[in-house]
Amino acid sequence: MSALAKCILLFFLNLADANLTLLWVRAGAATEGNGLMARLLEMGNAPFLLVKVLVGAFSAYVLYRFSRYKVARNGLTLVLGLYVALMVVHAATGLSALGWHEPEKFIAYLSNLPNNILALFT
Repeated sequence: MSALAKCILLFFLNLADANLTLLWVRAGAATEGNGLMARLLEMGNAPFLLVKVLVGAFSAYVLYRFSRYKVARNGLTLVLGLYVALMVVHAATGLSALGWHEPEKFIAYLSNLPNNILALFT
């Protein structure tokens, strides 16, 4: 996949994240974990969306602009991986909001997995 395609995907994942965050927060199913973004949400949907989209667009542009450098390509891959994981969290939140609570148990298991793996070596 080209750097341009990855950056476009990054932008649209960021946009999906913003809209899903608004949906879950306004529905009372979740809270915003980022303090700055939570403050913007208190101001309203428009300030939150504006900042979220601008930051996402700027990040995608910078990563594309410098995609000839390995650090930018690796960063882009890392960020896309994080956004894919975040979409799993959004899906679990949605399923939980609809009354199916098994995803919460799965997310709790996954979140404890790194600590359990590290405990094997201590």
